[in-house]
Amino acid sequence: MQSLRKMLITVAVLGAGAGVGSALFVIVTPRGQQKQEMLKEMPLQDPLSRDEAASTKQLVMDVLQEAATTQENVAWRKNWIVGGDGGKGRKSA
Repeated sequence: MQSLRKMLITVAVLGAGAGVGSALFVIVTPRGQQKQEMLKEMPLQDPLSRDEAASTKQLVMDVLQEAATTQENVAWRKNWIVGGDGGKGRKSA
């Protein structure tokens, strides 16, 4: 009888905790319109940021492709925009 009582109390406490947690989750979770506003404010949603991210990604891919085809240590390059020759301003062949 004592173990049954202890088990019922444990189930009731766990159920109450789950209920409180679920209620807090429903209160804190943003609704549809609020969620749409949050998504609009996120980075990379405006065209300027997307273009900048795309050009940065393309620059990284170009450097990785060059690194795969050359023996130069491109990690030590000073000027990443100028290709090859350690960033000394000369274009690589």
